[in-house]
Amino acid sequence: MNALSVTPLTVTRWWLIRHAPVHNPGNVICGASDREADTADRAAAAALAAALPADALWLTSPLRRSRQTAQALWQRSPRLAGTAVVEPALAEQDFGDWEGISHDTAATRDAEAAARFWRNPARHAPPGGESFATVMERTADALRRLTALHAGRDVVAVIHAGTIRGALAAALELTPEAALRLRIDPWSLTRLDHYGAGAGTGAGDDVETGAEAGAGSWSVGGVNARPGTF
Repeated sequence: MNALSVTPLTVTRWWLIRHAPVHNPGNVICGASDREADTADRAAAAALAAALPADALWLTSPLRRSRQTAQALWQRSPRLAGTAVVEPALAEQDFGDWEGISHDTAATRDAEAAARFWRNPARHAPPGGESFATVMERTADALRRLTALHAGRDVVAVIHAGTIRGALAAALELTPEAALRLRIDPWSLTRLDHYGAGAGTGAGDDVETGAEAGAGSWSVGGVNARPGTF
């Protein structure tokens, strides 16, 4: 009688960090705008760095505040990586014509566009920008692709509130409206684990996409955990 073949379980651990606060004295919309991060809170950086795994793959978005936050974490712990892969699909929502102005100013300039947006801010895009539903789609696609590519690893992603909500929506199968209700603070940590069958593909192999790469199950280990609560 042939022995049963057991496929090993592969766990990919995602450590999702929202960047440090941005310098924004005018309280303007800065989704895709490349603003500086305020990383002066060394206690927050040290507490968060202490909770992160060594030998992880690090990802950032193309935005400066994401990269600066990663650098602040590396400075607080010599055991953490000092380089990161830039992943464009994990950038914050693009608010188009509203970037760099307040919501009040946006409403004054185009009351009709503002009213349309606020009727369903999860699915309607600002003029020239993208909707949160679109952010969810590109985040879910990136999560599937990167989980297939780096299966079995720890992946630390220093990204944004919108894309962390998008990742949680993919794991929990949330609607855009439900995902937009999630609170994601600066310096916070959100944990996702993906359980899949078999080993990862490796960087040199062809990476599956779509339903095959999304096979398996997700577990949410924590949402919006702040330094001191890890």
